[in-house]
Amino acid sequence: MGTLKIIHSADWQLGKPFGRFPHEVRNALAEARLDVIDELGKAASAAGAAHVVVAGDVFDNVEPGDRIVMQALSRMERARVTWWLMPGNHDHARAGGLWSRIRGRAPSSVKIVDTAEPVEMEEGAWLLPAPLEHRKTTSDPTAALVDMATPPGALRIGLAHGSITEFGASGESSNIIPPDRAKSAGLDYLALGDWHGHLTVGDRTAYSGTPETDRFGRDEPGACIAVDLRSGEAPQLRKVETGRYRWLSRRWNVANEEDLERELATLRTEARLSDVLLSLTLSGVASLSDRVSIIALLENRVGHELRHLDLNADELIARPTTDDIARIDVQGALAGATSTLRSKAEANGSEAQVAAAALERLYVEALRFDAEVSK
Repeated sequence: MGTLKIIHSADWQLGKPFGRFPHEVRNALAEARLDVIDELGKAASAAGAAHVVVAGDVFDNVEPGDRIVMQALSRMERARVTWWLMPGNHDHARAGGLWSRIRGRAPSSVKIVDTAEPVEMEEGAWLLPAPLEHRKTTSDPTAALVDMATPPGALRIGLAHGSITEFGASGESSNIIPPDRAKSAGLDYLALGDWHGHLTVGDRTAYSGTPETDRFGRDEPGACIAVDLRSGEAPQLRKVETGRYRWLSRRWNVANEEDLERELATLRTEARLSDVLLSLTLSGVASLSDRVSIIALLENRVGHELRHLDLNADELIARPTTDDIARIDVQGALAGATSTLRSKAEANGSEAQVAAAALERLYVEALRFDAEVSK
């Protein structure tokens, strides 16, 4: 056959709860995971691909709920492509379970590959799936691919979900796949899922990563892989961005608002803030007034521009100036408390962090009092 073009995706984890986030953020992230199905359909159309293979974890669990299932199927039905869905560890196959129900509801363009048997995708091209029947197993889920027979000269495309041993996993880890499986099973390409980032292993094996990023620690947007396959040749792989949200981790050393604004200007060139979840650690030394204004700017303005902000300002050390202390009405007992807190904060002892926080609270309350009086 000529060139077969496919889209390789994995780890959609539809129905992921994102429980630690506020309600409106959870809803936005959950909906984006459904929206990315449309993006995968567009990626297939742009690449001229007639097939999308999904290497496991289509759903986040084995009971995603009817709405998630029907939303997913209706979106897949809209795309002019055949979808090949395989169970992973989050949505593993079991008799009479999720995949049996989906098969009864799925349109003809959605194919469920929940048994380890080769299936013809189109003339001259065969899909060799290695679906998981359990969430964890110490056996190699791709071992059966070696003995799967296909017609002479046919393209052999493996589909599996698990960890390549090169990741440093031990023999007791689950769903371990040898890094040379494509060679030992005579595969033209091995499409993998489980690792949520984009990664190639040799010239015939790759992880597509999740199409919509779902955790901090991976700054890159979600993606899939456009694969061009021709018998006897190494596949041509091209990463295609599909995700909406960016999960960015940053560490900024700042001393005043000007430093913060410079960092924010750089961030704005990287992504639209409304599509950014930012895990931000502040470090450095600032006056008490500058520290308060920096945090206020982040919480009261930038935090609302972003989709979500995780802020850690523990390493931004306040060094109160004479003017900072003067802003506090230091008389009587308050004067003694202010002096004691300042001394402890500057001593860098075991009570320094608590003392600095208390002094900052006094300063903020003084500002609020002044604002009320001036009304």
